[in-house]
Amino acid sequence: MPGKRRKLTNPLALTVMTTLWQKPMHPYEIAQTLRRQGKDASTKTNYGSLYTVVQNLEKYGFVEVVDVERRGNRPERTVYALTDAGRNEMTEWLSDLVAIPAKEYPIFETALSLLGALPPDDVVRLLEDRLSALDVEVTSGRAVLAKLYETLPRLFLVEVEYHLHLVEAQAEWVRGFLDEIRKGSLPGVDVWRRFHETGELPPEFT
Repeated sequence: MPGKRRKLTNPLALTVMTTLWQKPMHPYEIAQTLRRQGKDASTKTNYGSLYTVVQNLEKYGFVEVVDVERRGNRPERTVYALTDAGRNEMTEWLSDLVAIPAKEYPIFETALSLLGALPPDDVVRLLEDRLSALDVEVTSGRAVLAKLYETLPRLFLVEVEYHLHLVEAQAEWVRGFLDEIRKGSLPGVDVWRRFHETGELPPEFT
């Protein structure tokens, strides 16, 4: 069943709440922590909008001001902490995301749905380029992950593992799909090729 409708839906808001769950921080420290912990690699992070996200969390009672730091001539820094309501929201939201599959719209999936608009030979060339990039990402990703395992518990690397598995799965699928196009064994490939040669589709496709 779907999760409940939430007052905030920006994933960065959830990431900020889980960061403040660790300890109270000011927005600049939140940004530093996200970078240090690598969370900016798994959550689309616009540091310019981070202050707006914190303000919205405060508006809905999920965070509160607990201190204002003043150090020398530097500007004041407002320190925020997670409220009980924020802790509950964080727990429920994160639990929903873990337990309930949601339809996502990766841009590559969109491109695949429109693939027929390109000639088959062009698609082969483009997918070969993509496959080369994916293979490089897999190789470098494995090396990075192996290095990270030396200093961090696996718990803090599961999102990196997951991303790497997605890239590997995509590369495997692209490799197989390319092979079908090249061999001409992909159902409909002849119609696809003929359309781009003549501009005509058979009646069953119109």
